[in-house]
Amino acid sequence: MTIRHHINDQILLAYAGGHLPEAFSLVVATHMSLCDECRARGAAFDALGGAMLDVTEAEALPDDAMEDVLARITALPQAARTPARAPMRTDPRVPAPLRDYVGGSLDRVRWRSLGTGARQAILDIGKDASARLLYIPAGQQMPDHGHNGLEMTLVLQGAFLDGGVRFGVGDVEIADQSTEHRPVAEAWGDCICLAATDSKLRFSGLIPRLAQPFFRI
Repeated sequence: MTIRHHINDQILLAYAGGHLPEAFSLVVATHMSLCDECRARGAAFDALGGAMLDVTEAEALPDDAMEDVLARITALPQAARTPARAPMRTDPRVPAPLRDYVGGSLDRVRWRSLGTGARQAILDIGKDASARLLYIPAGQQMPDHGHNGLEMTLVLQGAFLDGGVRFGVGDVEIADQSTEHRPVAEAWGDCICLAATDSKLRFSGLIPRLAQPFFRI
């Protein structure tokens, strides 16, 4: 697998600092599990953050800080005991960071039709941004659209073309307010992607705009 489209330093720094919404962090972590280059760069940013902590002046804590923390922990309700679950079957199409979000396998995903064969599954994730799996049949185009914010799309299976640029497994496409595009799945196979957005899309066509509230895109 050759990855040609990576995550930029700005997003990697935000991820290392814990400043990304969960949806975008999921895309970054999933991509890094596939990409040696971005994993190495992410590790370098983590090391940089650790070095900065080492030279930061420590702030004194109150004498009773430890007792206060222990008291807060003791006051927390006890978690109910749940029976151990059988290990989930590993799906090679699902990188490790994504498995808990999809029940371990793409075969367990509850898809919802978007029309013309395309499907989506919205993941249960934080409120600041949304994440979804997208299934695009071979040769199928997505509606022409723009963006009101940031979108990150990671290919898990197959490939798609956007403006003559190919995005295959492990590649990430980053789109912002300046992006107007119409991705199309390659003709030889269906495409499955993980996409995160922090705002609604801007559709050019009337029908996608009418359907937008129902599909939460």
